[in-house]
Amino acid sequence: MIRANYFDVIIIGGSYAGLSAAMALGRSLRKVLVIDSGLPCNRQTPHSHNFITQDGETPFAINQKARAQVMKYQTVHFREDLVVGAVKSEDGFSIKTKSGELFSGRKLIVASGIKDVLPDIEGFAECWGISVIHCPYCHGYEFRTKRTGILANADQAFHLASLVNNLTDDLTIFTQGEPIFTADQLGALKRHAIKIRETNVVRIIHQGGHLTAIEFEDGSRVSFNAVYAAVSFIQHSDIPMALGCELTEHGHIKVSHFQQTTVDGVYACGDNSSPMRSVANAIAAGNLTGAMVNKVLTEEDF
Repeated sequence: MIRANYFDVIIIGGSYAGLSAAMALGRSLRKVLVIDSGLPCNRQTPHSHNFITQDGETPFAINQKARAQVMKYQTVHFREDLVVGAVKSEDGFSIKTKSGELFSGRKLIVASGIKDVLPDIEGFAECWGISVIHCPYCHGYEFRTKRTGILANADQAFHLASLVNNLTDDLTIFTQGEPIFTADQLGALKRHAIKIRETNVVRIIHQGGHLTAIEFEDGSRVSFNAVYAAVSFIQHSDIPMALGCELTEHGHIKVSHFQQTTVDGVYACGDNSSPMRSVANAIAAGNLTGAMVNKVLTEEDF
């Protein structure tokens, strides 16, 4: 094992969760390597909200400030690269990056996030994170009182409608086909004057990612200001699965209350292991993970 490339902890993913974990470890003088490919899932989002002290700041600015602060800790190192392989050994983990570098470490933290699987609707990708959004807590206030749509069906649509209803009285659910709601759900939607439209959405009309109208399969267009969309996702990195980490039924990495995965020595934090998808939550999870990994290292050495 090459000691120069040996670390107490290797962190895959250098966004909010990964940097937060690195700070906690750096403050305990742990030798840490953070490897990040530079493709956060919120890279199109213009502003981050519901994050006290940083409300309204750009995600990029938050990330750059965090990285600058973390890199002041001399035992923390950063590589812009992509992890393409990982092997568990008796004394830790060996990883390989896309550039061909090899590193080893005692513990591994996966903070690589998730990758959204966007529907094949013209204009959707360009508006994602700007005016086609996923979370009322992150974006809803900015679109309060506006004409709003929900692109979802069944329980997902009903859940979003219940949250968004408090923000606007002009709400339409686009079910992309036959609505799948229970009688009770239909009754609640009717009571709150929430409209349902079955005709397929085929195009998001926008200006620079800012939605102006929705075009339907029948050729009609209706003006809207924002659309919430429930989209599926996959793990951004396949390294956790290659190491044997189990996933939950919804596709997140399964972790304990202390962020330990089902593989000894591998921890996960951030969007890849939590349905609570926000910058603030990722930072909190990373802070906890860094502390827990330091605790385990201490117990092994002391």
